[in-house]
Amino acid sequence: MKTLRRLRLGSPLLGHFTAFQSRFGLARLRLHFLLRRVMWRWLVMGADVAKRGVDLVGSAAALLVLSPLMLLVAALVRLDGGSVLFAQTRVGRFGREFKMYKFRSMRPDADRLLAALLAANQHSTGVTFKLKQDPRITRIGRWLRRFSLDELPQFYNVLVGDMSLVGPRPPVPREVELYSLADRRRLLVKPGLTCLWQVSGRAEIDFPGQVRLDVMYIENQSLLQDMRILARTPRAVVFGSGAY
Repeated sequence: MKTLRRLRLGSPLLGHFTAFQSRFGLARLRLHFLLRRVMWRWLVMGADVAKRGVDLVGSAAALLVLSPLMLLVAALVRLDGGSVLFAQTRVGRFGREFKMYKFRSMRPDADRLLAALLAANQHSTGVTFKLKQDPRITRIGRWLRRFSLDELPQFYNVLVGDMSLVGPRPPVPREVELYSLADRRRLLVKPGLTCLWQVSGRAEIDFPGQVRLDVMYIENQSLLQDMRILARTPRAVVFGSGAY
Protein backbone atom coordinates (compact mmCIF):
# COMPACT_ATOMS: atom_id res chain seq x y z
CA MET A 1 0.00 0.00 0.00
CA LYS A 2 2.88 2.41 0.79
CA THR A 3 4.30 1.72 -2.67
CA LEU A 4 0.96 2.52 -4.28
CA ARG A 5 0.71 5.84 -2.38
CA ARG A 6 4.07 6.90 -3.78
CA LEU A 7 2.84 6.31 -7.35
CA ARG A 8 1.31 9.33 -9.03
CA LEU A 9 -2.28 8.86 -10.06
CA GLY A 10 -2.42 7.98 -13.74
CA SER A 11 1.29 6.98 -13.97
CA PRO A 12 2.09 4.17 -16.46
CA LEU A 13 3.44 1.92 -13.70
CA LEU A 14 0.25 2.24 -11.68
CA GLY A 15 -1.79 1.60 -14.79
CA HIS A 16 0.06 -1.66 -15.57
CA PHE A 17 -0.08 -2.77 -11.93
CA THR A 18 -3.83 -2.26 -11.62
CA ALA A 19 -4.51 -3.72 -15.07
CA PHE A 20 -3.12 -7.09 -14.01
CA GLN A 21 -5.41 -7.27 -10.99
CA SER A 22 -8.34 -8.19 -13.19
CA ARG A 23 -8.98 -11.64 -14.64
CA PHE A 24 -8.51 -10.25 -18.13
CA GLY A 25 -5.21 -8.64 -17.14
CA LEU A 26 -3.87 -11.84 -15.58
CA ALA A 27 -4.90 -13.78 -18.68
CA ARG A 28 -2.98 -11.28 -20.84
CA LEU A 29 0.10 -11.70 -18.63
CA ARG A 30 -0.03 -15.51 -18.82
CA LEU A 31 -0.54 -15.35 -22.60
CA HIS A 32 2.45 -13.00 -22.92
CA PHE A 33 4.83 -15.41 -21.14
CA LEU A 34 3.37 -18.41 -22.98
CA LEU A 35 4.04 -16.75 -26.33
CA ARG A 36 7.60 -15.91 -25.27
CA ARG A 37 8.25 -19.56 -24.33
CA VAL A 38 6.77 -20.79 -27.62
CA MET A 39 8.85 -18.31 -29.63
CA TRP A 40 12.03 -19.34 -27.83
CA ARG A 41 11.32 -23.03 -28.44
CA TRP A 42 10.66 -22.35 -32.13
CA LEU A 43 13.96 -20.47 -32.40
CA VAL A 44 15.86 -23.36 -30.81
CA MET A 45 13.99 -25.99 -32.85
CA GLY A 46 14.43 -23.93 -35.99
CA ALA A 47 18.21 -23.89 -35.51
CA ASP A 48 18.22 -27.68 -34.92
CA VAL A 49 16.05 -28.29 -38.00
CA ALA A 50 18.29 -26.08 -40.15
CA LYS A 51 21.44 -27.86 -38.89
CA ARG A 52 19.87 -31.25 -39.57
CA GLY A 53 18.90 -30.11 -43.06
CA VAL A 54 22.49 -29.12 -43.81
CA ASP A 55 23.67 -32.48 -42.43
CA LEU A 56 21.26 -34.43 -44.65
CA VAL A 57 22.07 -32.54 -47.83
CA GLY A 58 25.82 -32.39 -47.13
CA SER A 59 26.24 -36.06 -46.20
CA ALA A 60 24.11 -37.34 -49.10
CA ALA A 61 26.05 -35.16 -51.57
CA ALA A 62 29.40 -36.26 -50.11
CA LEU A 63 28.51 -39.97 -50.30
CA LEU A 64 27.46 -39.52 -53.93
CA VAL A 65 30.43 -37.42 -55.07
CA LEU A 66 33.06 -39.33 -53.10
CA SER A 67 31.77 -42.83 -53.91
CA PRO A 68 34.50 -43.52 -56.55
CA LEU A 69 37.20 -42.50 -54.05
CA MET A 70 35.61 -44.61 -51.33
CA LEU A 71 35.56 -47.65 -53.63
CA LEU A 72 39.26 -47.13 -54.37
CA VAL A 73 40.10 -46.82 -50.67
CA ALA A 74 38.04 -49.91 -49.90
CA ALA A 75 39.99 -51.88 -52.52
CA LEU A 76 43.35 -50.73 -51.12
CA VAL A 77 42.34 -51.62 -47.57
CA ARG A 78 41.18 -55.04 -48.75
CA LEU A 79 44.52 -55.67 -50.49
CA ASP A 80 46.25 -54.85 -47.20
CA GLY A 81 44.40 -57.80 -45.62
CA GLY A 82 41.46 -58.04 -43.26
CA SER A 83 38.05 -56.39 -43.27
CA VAL A 84 37.43 -53.09 -45.09
CA LEU A 85 35.27 -51.35 -42.49
CA PHE A 86 35.82 -50.97 -38.77
CA ALA A 87 32.80 -50.37 -36.54
CA GLN A 88 33.54 -48.94 -33.12
CA THR A 89 31.22 -48.02 -30.26
CA ARG A 90 31.28 -44.28 -29.63
CA VAL A 91 29.39 -42.00 -27.25
CA GLY A 92 27.08 -39.39 -28.74
CA ARG A 93 24.78 -36.67 -27.47
CA PHE A 94 23.65 -37.07 -23.85
CA GLY A 95 25.73 -40.26 -23.54
CA ARG A 96 23.87 -42.31 -26.16
CA GLU A 97 26.13 -44.98 -27.68
CA PHE A 98 26.21 -45.74 -31.39
CA LYS A 99 28.37 -47.57 -33.95
CA MET A 100 30.77 -45.25 -35.80
CA TYR A 101 32.21 -46.50 -39.08
CA LYS A 102 35.72 -46.03 -40.48
CA PHE A 103 37.90 -47.59 -43.12
CA ARG A 104 40.14 -49.97 -41.21
CA SER A 105 43.57 -48.44 -40.66
CA MET A 106 44.83 -50.71 -37.88
CA ARG A 107 45.69 -54.34 -37.39
CA PRO A 108 42.76 -56.62 -36.45
CA ASP A 109 44.24 -57.10 -32.94
CA ALA A 110 44.64 -53.35 -32.31
CA ASP A 111 42.34 -53.27 -29.26
CA ARG A 112 44.27 -56.10 -27.60
CA LEU A 113 47.58 -54.30 -28.12
CA LEU A 114 46.31 -50.97 -26.74
CA ALA A 115 46.91 -51.86 -23.07
CA ALA A 116 50.61 -52.43 -23.73
CA LEU A 117 50.95 -49.04 -25.46
CA LEU A 118 49.11 -46.80 -22.96
CA ALA A 119 52.35 -45.96 -21.13
CA ALA A 120 53.71 -44.38 -24.33
CA ASN A 121 50.69 -42.06 -24.72
CA GLN A 122 51.84 -38.68 -26.11
CA HIS A 123 48.83 -36.92 -24.61
CA SER A 124 50.20 -36.61 -21.09
CA THR A 125 47.06 -34.86 -19.82
CA GLY A 126 43.46 -35.92 -20.24
CA VAL A 127 41.98 -39.23 -21.31
CA THR A 128 42.72 -39.48 -25.05
CA PHE A 129 45.40 -41.76 -26.50
CA LYS A 130 47.72 -40.59 -29.31
CA LEU A 131 50.99 -42.11 -30.49
CA LYS A 132 52.86 -40.85 -33.56
CA GLN A 133 54.56 -44.12 -34.43
CA ASP A 134 51.70 -46.41 -33.44
CA PRO A 135 52.76 -49.97 -34.42
CA ARG A 136 49.12 -51.02 -34.78
CA ILE A 137 48.61 -48.87 -37.89
CA THR A 138 48.89 -50.66 -41.23
CA ARG A 139 50.90 -49.40 -44.23
CA ILE A 140 47.86 -48.07 -46.10
CA GLY A 141 46.31 -47.01 -42.80
CA ARG A 142 49.07 -44.47 -42.19
CA TRP A 143 48.21 -42.67 -45.43
CA LEU A 144 44.50 -42.92 -44.80
CA ARG A 145 44.91 -41.27 -41.41
CA ARG A 146 47.21 -38.56 -42.69
CA PHE A 147 44.54 -37.32 -45.11
CA SER A 148 41.52 -38.40 -43.00
CA LEU A 149 40.37 -40.80 -45.71
CA ASP A 150 39.59 -43.39 -43.05
CA GLU A 151 36.83 -41.07 -41.79
CA LEU A 152 34.82 -41.04 -45.07
CA PRO A 153 32.31 -43.75 -43.98
CA GLN A 154 31.19 -41.42 -41.21
CA PHE A 155 29.16 -39.48 -43.78
CA TYR A 156 26.78 -42.43 -43.37
CA ASN A 157 26.65 -41.78 -39.60
CA VAL A 158 25.75 -38.16 -40.39
CA LEU A 159 23.08 -39.24 -42.89
CA VAL A 160 21.30 -41.51 -40.37
CA GLY A 161 21.51 -38.90 -37.59
CA ASP A 162 24.11 -40.39 -35.24
CA MET A 163 26.49 -37.54 -36.00
CA SER A 164 26.55 -34.05 -37.49
CA LEU A 165 28.92 -32.57 -40.05
CA VAL A 166 30.30 -30.26 -37.34
CA GLY A 167 30.54 -30.99 -33.63
CA PRO A 168 32.90 -32.41 -30.98
CA ARG A 169 34.52 -35.65 -32.07
CA PRO A 170 32.74 -38.69 -30.55
CA PRO A 171 34.73 -40.32 -27.73
CA VAL A 172 34.94 -44.03 -26.92
CA PRO A 173 33.22 -45.27 -23.71
CA ARG A 174 36.62 -45.89 -22.05
CA GLU A 175 37.41 -42.17 -22.32
CA VAL A 176 33.97 -41.02 -21.13
CA GLU A 177 34.33 -43.10 -17.96
CA LEU A 178 37.33 -40.89 -17.07
CA TYR A 179 35.57 -37.60 -17.88
CA SER A 180 35.17 -34.98 -15.19
CA LEU A 181 31.86 -33.11 -14.92
CA ALA A 182 33.42 -30.26 -16.90
CA ASP A 183 34.56 -32.65 -19.64
CA ARG A 184 31.02 -33.99 -20.02
CA ARG A 185 29.94 -30.66 -21.49
CA ARG A 186 31.23 -32.09 -24.78
CA LEU A 187 28.25 -34.47 -24.75
CA LEU A 188 25.64 -31.68 -24.83
CA VAL A 189 25.52 -31.64 -28.63
CA LYS A 190 25.61 -34.22 -31.40
CA PRO A 191 29.20 -35.30 -32.23
CA GLY A 192 30.65 -34.22 -35.55
CA LEU A 193 32.75 -35.32 -38.49
CA THR A 194 34.91 -32.23 -38.06
CA CYS A 195 35.28 -29.73 -35.24
CA LEU A 196 37.01 -26.56 -34.16
CA TRP A 197 40.11 -28.24 -32.72
CA GLN A 198 40.51 -30.48 -35.76
CA VAL A 199 40.96 -27.43 -37.97
CA SER A 200 43.20 -25.79 -35.36
CA GLY A 201 45.90 -28.43 -34.88
CA ARG A 202 44.15 -31.82 -34.64
CA ALA A 203 46.10 -34.33 -32.54
CA GLU A 204 48.75 -31.74 -31.62
CA ILE A 205 46.19 -30.19 -29.22
CA ASP A 206 46.06 -31.94 -25.85
CA PHE A 207 42.81 -33.10 -24.27
CA PRO A 208 42.20 -30.02 -22.05
CA GLY A 209 42.73 -27.86 -25.13
CA GLN A 210 40.24 -29.96 -27.08
CA VAL A 211 37.65 -29.56 -24.32
CA ARG A 212 38.14 -25.78 -24.24
CA LEU A 213 37.65 -25.48 -28.00
CA ASP A 214 34.64 -27.84 -27.96
CA VAL A 215 32.97 -25.84 -25.18
CA MET A 216 33.73 -22.62 -27.08
CA TYR A 217 32.00 -24.13 -30.11
CA ILE A 218 28.97 -25.29 -28.09
CA GLU A 219 28.49 -21.92 -26.41
CA ASN A 220 28.69 -20.03 -29.71
CA GLN A 221 27.33 -22.55 -32.20
CA SER A 222 25.52 -21.29 -35.27
CA LEU A 223 25.15 -22.27 -38.91
CA LEU A 224 27.60 -19.52 -39.82
CA GLN A 225 30.23 -20.96 -37.46
CA ASP A 226 29.60 -24.45 -38.88
CA MET A 227 30.16 -23.14 -42.42
CA ARG A 228 33.43 -21.52 -41.34
CA ILE A 229 34.69 -24.77 -39.80
CA LEU A 230 33.63 -26.75 -42.88
CA ALA A 231 35.44 -24.25 -45.10
CA ARG A 232 38.65 -24.68 -43.07
CA THR A 233 38.45 -28.50 -43.02
CA PRO A 234 39.75 -29.25 -46.58
CA ARG A 235 42.96 -27.30 -45.91
CA ALA A 236 43.54 -29.20 -42.65
CA VAL A 237 42.94 -32.49 -44.49
CA VAL A 238 45.12 -31.73 -47.52
CA PHE A 239 48.10 -30.57 -45.46
CA GLY A 240 47.54 -33.30 -42.86
CA SER A 241 48.61 -30.95 -40.07
CA GLY A 242 48.59 -32.65 -36.67
CA ALA A 243 47.36 -35.97 -38.07
CA TYR A 244 48.80 -39.26 -36.78
